Amino acid sequence: MSEVRTETPARTLEQLEEEGDIAADYIEELLDICDLDGDIDIDARNGRAYVSVNAGTDANLGVLARPETVTALQELSRLAVQSKTGAFSRLILDIGGSRDARRDELGRLVARAAERIDEGAAEAALPPMSSYERKLVHDLVAERGLHSESRGEGADRHTVITRAG
Repeated sequence: MSEVRTETPARTLEQLEEEGDIAADYIEELLDICDLDGDIDIDARNGRAYVSVNAGTDANLGVLARPETVTALQELSRLAVQSKTGAFSRLILDIGGSRDARRDELGRLVARAAERIDEGAAEAALPPMSSYERKLVHDLVAERGLHSESRGEGADRHTVITRAG
């Protein structure tokens, strides 16, 4: 039996810009409905469309910048893109710098896990997180010269950190 590949084919810059435009239109409509102001920036990095919503003057994006809310809005934006293009999107949505804040939080989790390993633990497991967050963790772990791998399935998929080698 052959293995089924689920990788998304590489997107051209034009396709990524189209994804970003569709998602930005979707988010802009949401902001209008919520009567919130925000400046929307579209970028393409690492084969993904990035849509960032930043506070405009007198904007209060805090209500939308919670991690669970950003993740939900990202999935809705991806669905909006998919319904218009017919293709799965790996778009990343950032609201009010929430992605940078989450990266910093993950950095602290990795630092605590690295301390446990330095103190003699064979491995340190992190809580379940999204594939995007696990990718960030793998990068942070590699920067420390440690090894990481994802374990588990579905909503229980998490990262386990061990010594390299």
